[in-house]
Amino acid sequence: MHKILTGALAALTLTCSLSALAHGPVYGQEKLAVLQEQALANMPGKKVMLLTVDYAPGQATVPHRHAGAAMAYVLEGAITSKVNDGPSVTYKAGESWFEAAGSEHPVSANASQSQPAKLLVFMLMDAKDEVLTPLPH
Repeated sequence: MHKILTGALAALTLTCSLSALAHGPVYGQEKLAVLQEQALANMPGKKVMLLTVDYAPGQATVPHRHAGAAMAYVLEGAITSKVNDGPSVTYKAGESWFEAAGSEHPVSANASQSQPAKLLVFMLMDAKDEVLTPLPH
């Protein structure tokens, strides 16, 4: 009886562990598309970018920061976002948020495990800046 219980417990632990992994965020597979990038003549050294981020179910962007300011608008689905030490908020299609320059963005993820989500992002940044910089672990 002890062997059966031990085996059942091990199987349950493995199943729970695999289930947790299956529902955790999947990083680095979102699709980013730059729609437009433009240097600003009236603001030397600055540029604006307009891009979309497509998330399949369960996908997320690695925790990161933006050197420039960003405004994000949910085009489709729902996105869970956390900026700096603020709360995690889930935004639905038609809702938006702002991230000040230099903000840390520890959570940016599709809120659904079964439906895709899509963001439209407008950014103002230095011409040399990358779209995002991953946060150290």
